[in-house]
Amino acid sequence: MAMSGRQYETVPGFFIQDSPDRLPGPVGLSTQNEILPRLGLIDERPDRWSTFTAAIHSLNATATRGVQYKVFFIGRHGEGFHNVAEAKYGKKAWDEYWSKLNGDGEMVWGPDPQLTPLGEQQAWDAHVAWETERRFGIPVPEKLYTSPLTRAIRTSQITFDNLIVCDLRTTINVREQHGIHTCDKRRTRSEIHDAFPEYTFEDGFTEADLLWKPDYRETHADVDRRVTRVLDDIFQNGHEQCRSVSLQRVLGAALRADGPFSYIDHDAWRFRRGILAGVSPLPLVSSHRR
Repeated sequence: MAMSGRQYETVPGFFIQDSPDRLPGPVGLSTQNEILPRLGLIDERPDRWSTFTAAIHSLNATATRGVQYKVFFIGRHGEGFHNVAEAKYGKKAWDEYWSKLNGDGEMVWGPDPQLTPLGEQQAWDAHVAWETERRFGIPVPEKLYTSPLTRAIRTSQITFDNLIVCDLRTTINVREQHGIHTCDKRRTRSEIHDAFPEYTFEDGFTEADLLWKPDYRETHADVDRRVTRVLDDIFQNGHEQCRSVSLQRVLGAALRADGPFSYIDHDAWRFRRGILAGVSPLPLVSSHRR
């Protein structure tokens, strides 16, 4: 992904997600329904995470000029009521009709739906996985970026509950593909702050959602450009080595044919809702060179 003049690449060999020969079962089966042991880290030794952290430090210490290495934990939100509605009506009817409404009289999915009880449990499952790996020294994110939508913020809030102390930030460009579907229209800034006061807002975060349009839905190319801007900001302005990003659309943009992690099979590693899969987009370590 090099729209900005920067080139983003990944460093394979650390996580099972970028090693097709290590798939833990039929492609797309185990990976969708289980949180991988060690969040996918290949190394099984008790000192695995200290070894991993040392390897990242070594990569940065020996990098050529203009090259940086950062670790990303990227996850998907838990099940929301819009997911239940889409499953109920089917994708075609959802896209053509139901997604443009706020509900059907039985449930409400727009704007900005909540997690379902199952979605909350999925986030707690991710929390337990992180809690387990903390005992083995997994590097905790030094900064957390999340979509401004309730389902994403709540998932990240549960996942890292009492596990990390860092800058928790809702970010304009780290959000779902928006437009037309009411479930992808966010709440006001004030409402988000009231619900999640511990999360800060990036500069330029407006009170109302000025990005969502009732008659235009973003294309994949639009999302790709947003993701590139996020990566540019992280690598240009951030000094942290370990980040967390809560949102699958960001992952999807990175895994498309022209994305920096395009060699990974997107369908094989499609996230189960609520799963925060290891490092780098699906875990991997990402480098950047100018």
